[in-house]
Amino acid sequence: MTVSTPILADPAASFLNILGRARNQQLSLTELFQMTESLTAAGATAQAGELYKLWIAFNDSNPLLHLAYFNYAVSLSKAGDAAGALHALRAAVRINPQFGQAHINLGRTLEDCGLTGQAVQQWRVYADATADVTPDRINNRLLSLQHIGRVLEGTGHLEEAEAALWQAMELQPSRPEAAQHWISLRMRQCKWPVFTPSLHVTPRHFMDATSSMTIACYTDDPIFHMAKAHRYCRTNVGRPADLAAFTRNPVRQRSGTGQRLRIGYLSSDLRQHAVGFALSEVLELHDKASVEVFAYYCGDPAPLDQTQARIKLAVDHWRDIDTLSDIDAARQIAADEIDVLVDVNGYTRNARTKIFAYRPAPVIVNFCGYPGTMASPYHQYMIADERIVPPENEIYYTEKVLRIACNQPVDRKRAVSPRPTRASVGLPENAFVFASFNGMQKITAACFGRWMAILLATPGSVLWLLAGDDSVNERLKQLAAQNGVAPERIIFAGKAQNPDHLARIGLADLFLDTFPYGAHSTAADAITQGLPVLTIAGKSFASRFCASIVSAAGIPEMVCAGPDDYVHKAVAFARNPASLAAVKDSLQRQRETCALRDMPGLARRLEELFWQMQGDAERGETPVPDLRNLDVYYEVGAELAAAGIEFEDDEAYRQRYRAALAGLDEHAPLWHDARLWPAPAA
Repeated sequence: MTVSTPILADPAASFLNILGRARNQQLSLTELFQMTESLTAAGATAQAGELYKLWIAFNDSNPLLHLAYFNYAVSLSKAGDAAGALHALRAAVRINPQFGQAHINLGRTLEDCGLTGQAVQQWRVYADATADVTPDRINNRLLSLQHIGRVLEGTGHLEEAEAALWQAMELQPSRPEAAQHWISLRMRQCKWPVFTPSLHVTPRHFMDATSSMTIACYTDDPIFHMAKAHRYCRTNVGRPADLAAFTRNPVRQRSGTGQRLRIGYLSSDLRQHAVGFALSEVLELHDKASVEVFAYYCGDPAPLDQTQARIKLAVDHWRDIDTLSDIDAARQIAADEIDVLVDVNGYTRNARTKIFAYRPAPVIVNFCGYPGTMASPYHQYMIADERIVPPENEIYYTEKVLRIACNQPVDRKRAVSPRPTRASVGLPENAFVFASFNGMQKITAACFGRWMAILLATPGSVLWLLAGDDSVNERLKQLAAQNGVAPERIIFAGKAQNPDHLARIGLADLFLDTFPYGAHSTAADAITQGLPVLTIAGKSFASRFCASIVSAAGIPEMVCAGPDDYVHKAVAFARNPASLAAVKDSLQRQRETCALRDMPGLARRLEELFWQMQGDAERGETPVPDLRNLDVYYEVGAELAAAGIEFEDDEAYRQRYRAALAGLDEHAPLWHDARLWPAPAA
């Protein structure tokens, strides 16, 4: 991700603006490095030096001050100022005596000045100071820092957690655990840019460490999402070491026998959770004359909640497998003679993906829990819809895609409290209220910039967001002020019980979706409460899901072609409330007839697909996941994602990949695949 500063018409004024930001501690270290590099590249080395000096003088409490001194020393050395470089390097060493690279460069600079004795002494000081460093001590320090970060994050001390995790990252950048949490923390706190490379942690380290879920919040790149999911599966799931001790079940003949098809749903979220809410009514509506339903719960043990109690009544068999090992859970599924096993977790929290690696059922399906492909050797099917995965986009998924009308099940029986007044939730009575109830981690700098543009174009309107941590809320208010929007126009909705939250949603006028990771169940909740949702359809599963919900609700006109169209439509609706009233009327008229709420139709369609999969299995036609070249796509995607392109049309996107693949093939021929590197026509 790159950070840019507005270029003013007057370059001198622009530089003065940058100096002012540095003086007022509003210029991040990453921006400092980028701006000084740009100035140096443009031949303005004196200005680059002036910026370094001013930043160092007014940011002396910054925990990364030693890095600023170090980079300043590098620029001085390139300019031939050896004395200045020595001063800067000595300052870096004083601030952080453990900063090895500063010791190294200080010795080299002394050597270049002919002071070889002092150079050797400098290196010896550092060598002696690290004499007690052993692999065990490094590993224990790493684990200690990770635990500190985890506990502080859990107790809400986000800034302190971030600092501890950063130390762990710099200690061993190739270990992804700390970086995954650090990146997630940055996203939850709306700290942009999210990635802030240092001398030790490179942009590639960040790309490698970002989880396959989190990457969907960062880039709308379904090929990279697929390759990352494959990499995660291979690294963290792999082939079970005890696979030989597990006996797989053969395909059982069910078709035409009058027997019910045995369906298993495996998830940690069959409880009071978005997934539990979504599946409750579908499970109740399954035709028990056609399918026998098993639920395998692998979530944390907790007091029985109303949603889980309802699911237990809906299914034929409930199995709590949380305490079972992966192989024993797989044996339980095999003993139940499951024909079709549905993975309702994917790579999400508390997932038990290793259970699927044993292939405990002849057919394994990815559905409802994870916004993308599993890219595993054992997930053969994915259930989606034509909006999320149009036929031309099937190349972004390793499973065979089968379709339903809409990928978001809803529960038409959910409790909703009486609607409150605007005043009772802190909203102005007569203002136009834009809302977005997505999690903070989905808000990007570009997304927030669009919201500010919308507010600036619609005086008197407000933006209603789900509250985050107090420091995050304050940060967003400050960012609004920097964009010329009065901070009081950003209003935060505190935590509420689900029935109360559903009731207050309808107080808003227009829901503004995030991009590239859009709303899922949150969008369905909004539409259910009569609130229109404006969304952008991208390329990936996560960026197209909301468009599916909006279209299934009967208002496809709310799906925008791109960011500019999104801003234009949002402003137009606020300026012409009658046009938005027509959309709301359309929603109301179609409420009980639209595909979004046709749960009986969804249950029947799922059963049809399960029987179709069973027929494929009985004929020996179960698809084999296509995993060709995914390592190559990962290497290309990691480079392209770092370019920070937020939105582009499909052809431009694919052409970037093809060009990169062509370069790799020219160096060493690639195997052909069915995606973007097919074999030449005969």
